[in-house]
Amino acid sequence: MSALTVAGGGPGGVDTRTHSQTQTHAWVHARIMLRRNLRHMLRYPSLTLMVTLMPLVFLLLFVYVFGGTLGSGLGAGTPAGVHGGREAYAAYVAPAIIVMAVAAAAQGTAIAVAQDMTEGIIARFRTMAVARSSVLTGHVVGAAIQTMVSVTVVTLAAIAVGFRPHANAAEWFAAIGVVLLLTFAVTWLCVGLGLSAKSVETASNSPMFLMLLPFLSSGFVPTASLPTAMRWFSQYEPFTPVNETLRGLLTGTKIGDNLVITLAWCLGVAVLSYAWSRRLYEREPKAS
Repeated sequence: MSALTVAGGGPGGVDTRTHSQTQTHAWVHARIMLRRNLRHMLRYPSLTLMVTLMPLVFLLLFVYVFGGTLGSGLGAGTPAGVHGGREAYAAYVAPAIIVMAVAAAAQGTAIAVAQDMTEGIIARFRTMAVARSSVLTGHVVGAAIQTMVSVTVVTLAAIAVGFRPHANAAEWFAAIGVVLLLTFAVTWLCVGLGLSAKSVETASNSPMFLMLLPFLSSGFVPTASLPTAMRWFSQYEPFTPVNETLRGLLTGTKIGDNLVITLAWCLGVAVLSYAWSRRLYEREPKAS
């Protein structure tokens, strides 16, 4: 009697366990895909090294080559507690380098997704009893772990070259939350770029604008110092509020409404990119 009640407990005799079982299977499959991606990262660490070394090179270049001059000209953009020079510029540029680390790691995600698409493993997953959402979720969560490792290395390197954050525990947690939100937004965007790419080479080039945009933001110089047309673009592009939010949380500069704008940008990009990626992934491959 109880077995019949469970089986027919839903409207019209539908098994009420089906939805919860489907969700459970999706989480199990997602963990399996995450483990697969983490093992792939450990087996082939060159991509992780590349996405970590790139922001480190920019950090050293801007602090040690340009930092003395740029730091003396920051004016009102000088972080609290420093008074110009290389130390001031290290504090100013560190949030931008953290943002670049996130963008670089996301570029690696586009390459990994494109490799799965072109090598046929996705086609094989489609023939198996694997929750379709789990494949993309495994890529995104694996990329988030890779990104946080890269961000940690970059932050420690920034501290080594003179970055002295003044954040308390709450501000550190808020900064980590902003970085994670940005990570999920740009990673889902790069998943879509990887799925839409015709080749791995295309996937490696299509996210390059994510590496360019931080240079056109407030990350490296205050927007007030830019030419008029570039200043307008810099003030309204998405990486500027992210830079200003992280800079405010870590160094004590004024945040204003940048946190709200950052949340709006990140959530908007994440939701739209997720929907786009799911649509691309669920699209049946064209017959050759």
